[in-house]
Amino acid sequence: MATVGLLHPGEMGAAVGGCLVSAGHEVLWDPAGRSRASTGRALAAELTGVALPVLVSRSAVIVSVCPPHAALDVARQVAAAGFAGVYVDANAISVATATQVASVVEAAGASYVDGGIVGPPPESGGHTRLYLSGPRAGEVRGLFGQSALDARIADGPLFAASAVKMAYAAWTKGTGALLLAVRALARAEGVERTLLAEWGLSQPALGAQSERSAAAAAAKGWRWVAEMEEIAASMAAAGLPAGFHEAAAEIFDRAARADGYWVPRRGLRPGHGHVRPGVGVQGRSRGSQAGTARRYSWYSAPNARASLGSSYQRTAAAPTHQAISAYTRSPAEPKSSAWPSKTITKPT
Repeated sequence: MATVGLLHPGEMGAAVGGCLVSAGHEVLWDPAGRSRASTGRALAAELTGVALPVLVSRSAVIVSVCPPHAALDVARQVAAAGFAGVYVDANAISVATATQVASVVEAAGASYVDGGIVGPPPESGGHTRLYLSGPRAGEVRGLFGQSALDARIADGPLFAASAVKMAYAAWTKGTGALLLAVRALARAEGVERTLLAEWGLSQPALGAQSERSAAAAAAKGWRWVAEMEEIAASMAAAGLPAGFHEAAAEIFDRAARADGYWVPRRGLRPGHGHVRPGVGVQGRSRGSQAGTARRYSWYSAPNARASLGSSYQRTAAAPTHQAISAYTRSPAEPKSSAWPSKTITKPT
């Protein structure tokens, strides 16, 4: 039996920790600053809560499962605490970011194993893979035994696992963002019903797929922004166009910020920011390879006609990424699960 540190037990991390517990290992986590939901998941997975210094001193292996934008900070915290065991980064990050993570933990005396998770949280077998790469990947694979998480060695260089994750998510999440943009365009032009009818004839799977993409973006889009930026950076590093996934990052960013359903606003010049209902004009550059200013503006669909010519005063205290209102139907549209109206609170 090994002692494994887990940072942190979100929906995916808690399930990964549960797989390690089912394989007979003690799994430690740090409850400091974590939400009640995280604590509940950790308890359900039978994880043991300890302070970070204790976690670092007692763990032979630490597994990082966190939002991509936090991966480097988590590695720095672990390195600063003097960890010298095996550090597994299982986050959705580019090879360039994984290289930085490896440098940080190795400088503190740890060994680095690259990881990438494909599939849903591993609650039952046969659905989720953990790809691993690096000289000590085999040791980490052995920790999972016959658990619900299928740990596999990714053939290739040290950061092969991260590369596999980037290529896989480029399709699965990238196409989801594309479907959201397509439906938004159709709705903005008043032809969404016709488009859905045509999909029913020629592309019968796309209607339901777009609804699943909308529901997923409402719940998790806030954390996919950085993942799309990491994919864009991966594309650029390989000499491929980064624009597909820069745009996907913007779609998910809008999903995470929306007070209402968003559509392009005519007349806004490229590079002149975007409008969020009740918040105001906000232009910014963002993330790894993205750095492109907003080209559209936001308005709530029921007030679309009135909003086209109006501007908003920015509210400095407006919350960012705390709660997201999923896309709202316009009065003329039939109810559809693609555009739920309830507010969904961001997981932690």
